[in-house]
Amino acid sequence: MKISTKGRYSLVFMLDMARHYGSEPVKVKDISARSGVSMKYMEQIVSVLNKAGFVRSVRGAQGGYLLTKKPEEYTVGQILRLSEGSLAPVACIEGTTCEKRAKCVSVRLYEEINNAVNSVVDRITLADMLGWENEEQDAPGS
Repeated sequence: MKISTKGRYSLVFMLDMARHYGSEPVKVKDISARSGVSMKYMEQIVSVLNKAGFVRSVRGAQGGYLLTKKPEEYTVGQILRLSEGSLAPVACIEGTTCEKRAKCVSVRLYEEINNAVNSVVDRITLADMLGWENEEQDAPGS
């Protein structure tokens, strides 16, 4: 499985939102400037996040976007599945029927990979990632 730019930038967007959780609404143009990702691309990403209820818009001169939940309530898995769809390494793991599945020894490997990926992304939250970021900044030599 390879995470696309859409998935990576969705995570970048949500991490930026989590950094500003509890403060004023965050503008897409500010996230775009901080991340170096084009505003047009960030607008596409925020549209998906907004429709899914991950963020909500606030109108007006001081408007922007706010998270709808606390950072510890969003898992990386939720964000990536929203932007990427399935995280399965091959289609036959997603429930797609395959006539060769019963005799395919590789399917067990693919299931193990899928289970490992899901266990990681479903355990790690935005709050965890912010904690890692703070550890990096507090590390000697940083």
